[in-house]
Amino acid sequence: MGQPDYRIYELNKRLQQRTEDSDNLWWDAFATEFFEDDATLTLTFCLEDGPKRYTIGRTLIPRYFRSIFEGGVTDLYYVLKHPKESFHNTTITLDCDQAMMVTQHGKPMFTNVITEGRLVLEFTFDDLMRIRSWHFAIRQHRELIPRSVIAMQQDPAMVEQLSKNITRQGLTNYTLNFLRLCVILEPMQELMSRHKAYGLNPRDCLKTTLFQKWQRMVAPPGKEATRPPNKRRKRKASAGNNTGINSREGGPNKKRSPPQAFNIGSSVPGDVMVVGEPTLMGGEFGDEDERLITRLENTQYEPNAGEEEQDKFQNSPALQSGSWGQDKKTPQPTATTPVSETEIKTE
Repeated sequence: MGQPDYRIYELNKRLQQRTEDSDNLWWDAFATEFFEDDATLTLTFCLEDGPKRYTIGRTLIPRYFRSIFEGGVTDLYYVLKHPKESFHNTTITLDCDQAMMVTQHGKPMFTNVITEGRLVLEFTFDDLMRIRSWHFAIRQHRELIPRSVIAMQQDPAMVEQLSKNITRQGLTNYTLNFLRLCVILEPMQELMSRHKAYGLNPRDCLKTTLFQKWQRMVAPPGKEATRPPNKRRKRKASAGNNTGINSREGGPNKKRSPPQAFNIGSSVPGDVMVVGEPTLMGGEFGDEDERLITRLENTQYEPNAGEEEQDKFQNSPALQSGSWGQDKKTPQPTATTPVSETEIKTE
């Protein structure tokens, strides 16, 4: 695994191997060696009309470096002083607050330009260690002219001409114009790729691209949003005590017995039906279990017989063993049965 600053040394060495015959293939190979496929290059600086920020993608990075040399630069290399490295899961970040981009110009006069700023690079944490993000924030620049060149000039107008800057914030006008065009060319990459693939004229490419973007805008965000919700049956709230029953009876996977139908309006006089263990859950009525018991009145039986059946129902073993039987209301005394105050307090 190499070091990030050593990768900058290799980048400088590769730039020095450039020749006048270097074509687009050479610059594409240069960008492929040092930059990721989805890499971005960002430059921030301040000109006379305000701060500027330009960001270009991977396809335009080779053209950016090529524009520097086409603007009159004969040599280019980067100098990093006291860089700081930070390791992450998949990336290595190199932060250098004292970074310099040194360029040598041969036109119109030999000039050495030193551009100072902060350089933040993000490398991939692998064997290739290619650059994923390049951000150079330019603070200032200096243009150095050899003293011998100035001493040779006797004309004051020529000396005044030499004192003028040949770059703006260390960047040539050719590179600045390229960055301005990138603001237009970057969004037009889809149009150019469509023209190259389908052979459409620029107007048809624009219409097709706008129509597809309009479809994406008016279309639903995704299939998940249009998918109907799953219709799942929910249990009723009245079966709140079924959880405890399932745990005692072996869980919900136990084979269930079919529900048993019963006749509410039974013709048997004095018939009282008691609901014990729910038939859907299986099992029998136990002495230690508490079950909800409901008495259904039958209008076809005699009242006197109903009182006898009610006494039998109250004396049921389930009623005596269940805890809810303690909360049963105390029978109110009738008018014919005198009750003393002591008995009322005891009850």
